[in-house]
Amino acid sequence: MVDIAIGVDIGGTNIRAALVSAQGEILGKLSERTPTDPTLALERVIAMARALDVPEVLGVGVGIPGRVDIASREILSGGILNLAGLDFVPRLEAGLGKPVVIENDCSMALIAEMRIGGAKGFQNVAMLTIGTGIGGAVAHAGRIYHGHRAAGQLGHICVSQDGPPCPCGRRGCVETFSSGTALRRHIAEAGLSVATIGEIFSMAAEGNGAAVRVLRQWANPLRAALDNIAATMDPEIILLGGGLGCDAARALADLPATAPWFCPPILPAKLADDAGVIGAGLSIFTADPSSRGKRVVLVNGVPASGKSRLAKALSDRTGWPVLSLDGIKNPFLQHIGPVDRDFNRTLGKASYQAIWSVVAEAPAGSTFIIDAWFGFQPKAQLENYIGAAKVGDVAELWCKVPGLVAGERYASRLHDRLPGHPGAEYVPELMVLADRAEPMGCGAVMTIDQTKEPDMDAILAWVRRVFDRE
Repeated sequence: MVDIAIGVDIGGTNIRAALVSAQGEILGKLSERTPTDPTLALERVIAMARALDVPEVLGVGVGIPGRVDIASREILSGGILNLAGLDFVPRLEAGLGKPVVIENDCSMALIAEMRIGGAKGFQNVAMLTIGTGIGGAVAHAGRIYHGHRAAGQLGHICVSQDGPPCPCGRRGCVETFSSGTALRRHIAEAGLSVATIGEIFSMAAEGNGAAVRVLRQWANPLRAALDNIAATMDPEIILLGGGLGCDAARALADLPATAPWFCPPILPAKLADDAGVIGAGLSIFTADPSSRGKRVVLVNGVPASGKSRLAKALSDRTGWPVLSLDGIKNPFLQHIGPVDRDFNRTLGKASYQAIWSVVAEAPAGSTFIIDAWFGFQPKAQLENYIGAAKVGDVAELWCKVPGLVAGERYASRLHDRLPGHPGAEYVPELMVLADRAEPMGCGAVMTIDQTKEPDMDAILAWVRRVFDRE
C-alpha cells in the first residue's frame, strides 16, 4: 500500500490542494480562487479534498492563514481570511471521513522545505513566507516550535511603532511594509506604472531613483525584522518563501546585516508555491501525535459482531486501554437486577457518556480503544463527544457480519448475558440491523470481516498508519 495524504494550502488569493506521497511527491493537484467568505472557503476545501480523495489517503493536512492552537486544533485568529470560530476541524472531518491535521500555513511550508527543500539537513530554521501578507514559522531541533500555543508569527515583528495599522491590532508590523500588499502600495505611492516586481528591479538597475526607493522601502523593514529574528532565535538559516520570497532575497542582497552577530544565511525557499501543499500532506506522516490531541480506536459493530474480542486483541498488542460500553454498564446491572429494555438503554446512554468523560479528562496524547455499538446513538452525538474530548485522530474498525451470523451468535450466548440485556425476542431485530448497519465514518475506517479470524498484523499496521506512530 502506498501512503498518500491530501495537503491543502489556504492562501489569501488561492486555495491549493494536492495528493502528496510520504516522500513529498505531488501526485495530483488542484487550485481555485479563495472565497472571501470563511464558510464558503471551508466548503471549497471540502469539495477540493473530495475531488482528490482515493482509498489510500490516510488523512488531510491543512495550512491555515492565521494563528492555530495545535493542542486543541482550534483556529485562534486570521488576517485577510479569518477562519476562527467555524469548528473548522470537526466539520472538515465530518465532511471527509478522514483525520485532519491543521497548522499555520507557513509552518506547513517549513515542514516541506526541511524535508525536501531549501532547509533540508538543518534543524533550527526560521522562515517567512512573503505573499499577500507575511507568514512565519520556526523549527527547533527539527520540529515546528509552537511555544505556548501559536509561536512563529514573524510577520508581526514590529519594525516601526508609528507604521501603518496591521490586522493584528498593532501598528508597524513588518507585514505592513514588506508584504506583496505593501509593495503594491509603495509602487502606487511612487507613481510608477509597472505590473511586476521584475520591472522594478530593471528600472532600479537603470538608475531610476523612484524604483530604488520602492525597493528600499520594501526591503529595509524586512532586513530589520530578520536581524531581530537572528538575535532572538539564532537559527542556522532563514528561508524566504511565498510568491515573493526569491524577490525579497534579491532585494536584500544590497542590505547586509547591521551587526556581525546577527548574520545567518538568508536563502530563498526552493519549493515555491508547492511548499504549502507538500508540507500539509507531509504533516499527516510527521506530526507529533501528542500535538494532535488524543487518539481513539472505535471498535464498532452490532451486538455479537466480535468487536469485544477484537478490542481485547488490539489492546494486548498495543497496551492501549479498552473502554467498553458493557464493561461500564454490567456492574450496574449486577447490582440493580433485572431491568426492562428502556432502562437498559438509559444505562447504555449513561455508560456512553461516562466513556467519553474518561477520554475528556485524559491528558493530551492518550490513546483509547472504545468497544461499543456506536449506532445506538446518533452520529451527531458521537461527533460532539469527540470534539469535546479534544480527540485528534479517530480510527474506526468496522466489524462486519451478516445478519444470520449475528443472530446465531447472539442466541448462543443468551445464557451468559445478565438480566436486563434483550433476550431471544431481540434476535430477529438484530439480524435485520446487522444487514443494514454501517460504520460511523467520523475518521478513517477499516472494515473487518468478522466471519473469519482477523489479521491482527494488518489491522495494527493500518491503525498505526492512521495515527502516524511509526
